This record gives sequence, structure tokens and C-alpha cells, in this order.
Amino acid sequence: MSLLDIPTDSQDSPLAVVEEIASSNDWTFERSGQDEVTILTRGQWTDYQLSFTWMGEIDALHLACAFDMKIPPARQAEAQRLIAAINEQLWVGHFDLWASSGSIMYRQALLLPGLTASPAQCELMLEGALHACERYYPALQFVVWAGKTASEAMKAAMFDTAGEA
Repeated sequence: MSLLDIPTDSQDSPLAVVEEIASSNDWTFERSGQDEVTILTRGQWTDYQLSFTWMGEIDALHLACAFDMKIPPARQAEAQRLIAAINEQLWVGHFDLWASSGSIMYRQALLLPGLTASPAQCELMLEGALHACERYYPALQFVVWAGKTASEAMKAAMFDTAGEA
């Protein structure tokens, strides 16, 4: 199916709201299908691909944020320990490790039974995903490439600096 053949949603669709946010931030985005919008943006540590999917069967807007990091099989157990420690710190959303591909992804869903998402809700989902990924990306790097333990990586990730040099 051509992208031109995909029907567009009304302005109150959650995906229309997401497209408006991406457009106002000058982010690259495309409608990947009738029920999905993909946004590309650059962070401090890496580039992020945020996919918003409307799941009509459960009235939920799902967000998946992926970034370019593959966990080698030898480091997957320690990465799983780190992800468990990270998820304990998150109030909303969570990280997953897809063992088959070694990919890490941040995911979150917003239940909207009979409703649509407000711009504020979609912006908070986006900001929350990017904040979590930016905060914990270095810890994941410590585990994957520096051979650190999950505990060592979490201590480094939770270290906040104050002021400016």
C-alpha cells in the first residue's frame, strides 16, 4: 500500500496529535501505516526512533522508543539486571531487552477508552521516553562496552551534577 493510500485520521485522532507535535518541533516523521506514526529525533547520546501506534482493539496509544544499541549475548544477563534496576526507578513506562535481537526499547501505553489523547498527554509521553533514554543510555553503555556490573552502572546513572563548570 502506498503512503498516499493510507486514510488520514480526523484532527482529534491521537496520531494526528502526535503528528502535530512532531511538526511543531521540526522533527522528521512519517505515517508508517494507518495506525502508526514514526518520529526520528536526535538526543545527547544517540538518535531515537519513536513509534506511536494506535491499538484500536484495546483503545490504547502505544509508544516504543528505540535506539541503536545491540547487547551482545555475553552481556545480556547483566543488561537484564540493569534493566530491572532501571525499571524500579521508573514510575511510568519501562525498558525491555529483546533477547533474540539484542535490542533495547523503552515502552509506554496510554489507555484511552472512548477518548482521544490531548496534546499535553502526548507531549508528556514523548518527553518521558526521551528523558528516560537519555538518563539511562550511559549506564547501558557501561554494562555493554565497559564491562561494568549493573550496580556500578546504576550508581553512575543516578549521579546528578549541580551547577556549571
